[in-house]
Amino acid sequence: MEFVKSLKQLKIIKYLFIALIGSILLAISSKIKLPFYPVPMTMQTFVVLFIGIAFGWKLGLATISLYLFEGILGLPVFSGTPEKGVGLIYFTGPTMGYLIGFLVAAYFAGKFNYDNNLINNFLKLSFATSFIYIFGIAWLGFLIGWDKPIFKLGAQPFLLAELFKILIATLAVKQIKKLRNII
Repeated sequence: MEFVKSLKQLKIIKYLFIALIGSILLAISSKIKLPFYPVPMTMQTFVVLFIGIAFGWKLGLATISLYLFEGILGLPVFSGTPEKGVGLIYFTGPTMGYLIGFLVAAYFAGKFNYDNNLINNFLKLSFATSFIYIFGIAWLGFLIGWDKPIFKLGAQPFLLAELFKILIATLAVKQIKKLRNII
């Protein structure tokens, strides 16, 4: 009985460690800006998809939740922190909807079954990613008003980079999924 209890505790520690590594990877991806047109891009949404695919939906949600919790506590894990503020104040600002959308994107990226059909995989990952923008635009509209050009401000500048990241994830999905067997 003690042996089974020890195994369960080891499994929990292993998952906590994996979630911590994933949240660190996500934080690093938020800080690196790559030149892209029309705006520089981070690899954050790619890492969200990566976490969902590699970790599965349960551990993926736990990892994204840990990342959000770290940011809410004031750790400078979000893009633009600490320069633009930290903690709950930053979290509830213009990017909150996008950050909440990370949870839904990781859920779907982890829940989907992937095969050798690149088009199907691309569509699945596009669907998962769309929730980042749906939640982001909805929050942005609520925050600054629906009379503003919300889509033009909150999505349009990022779509080309987003398609690029989804394409990378699509091409790498088989390799990323192999990590799930190790975890």
